[in-house]
Amino acid sequence: MESVKSPDTATRILNAAEVLFIEHGFAGTSMRQITAAAAVNIAAVNYYFGSKDGLFQAVFERRAEPFARLSLAKLTELEAAQPAADAMAIAKSFIAAALEMGRNPEYGGLVFVRLLARSYVEPNSILKEKIPQRYGELTRRYQAALERALPHLSAAEVAWRFHFMTSAMFNAFAGNHVLRLFMAQPMVNSRDPQLVADMLLPFIAAGLASPAAVIA
Repeated sequence: MESVKSPDTATRILNAAEVLFIEHGFAGTSMRQITAAAAVNIAAVNYYFGSKDGLFQAVFERRAEPFARLSLAKLTELEAAQPAADAMAIAKSFIAAALEMGRNPEYGGLVFVRLLARSYVEPNSILKEKIPQRYGELTRRYQAALERALPHLSAAEVAWRFHFMTSAMFNAFAGNHVLRLFMAQPMVNSRDPQLVADMLLPFIAAGLASPAAVIA
């Protein structure tokens, strides 16, 4: 076991917990699994993170901050180059940030998008509080851009479609396990993020730009 004060211990705990949370979810991951994978004792986890909840928050925050910055930077670049950008271009700028995260091991690669996808399908009380705080500006900026690009939709419809877009993107990047429930030999290879993006973008753009909903 490493000393509790080892400068590498916190990062090792984060890395181990991140993989386990993705594989098993927050509720399905025990502190014993985390300490075994990180080769530390429980005192080390408590020293750096205080609790399992604190560790989960730290795992999320480590990836969420650079993704938020990168997504906003992509949108700023797009708006400077194309003030009247259409929905396809806006969706592409958002997906481009996830692709860049996925290609860059420094940001955790596809581990990040799989972590966020897990958070979508397994809501956690910590993330219910932290996601709106972390992604508040990102959501406002992208929804405002989409409202300008889709004047035939109400603000509420744009908000719903942005929600569907993000859910589809992160679940697509997370893996093709769901597809295996329906196909013995899936055609989809979710290990290639660029292929996922190329196949996903037309689907998302069509959904964003479709006519306004008719509520019965």
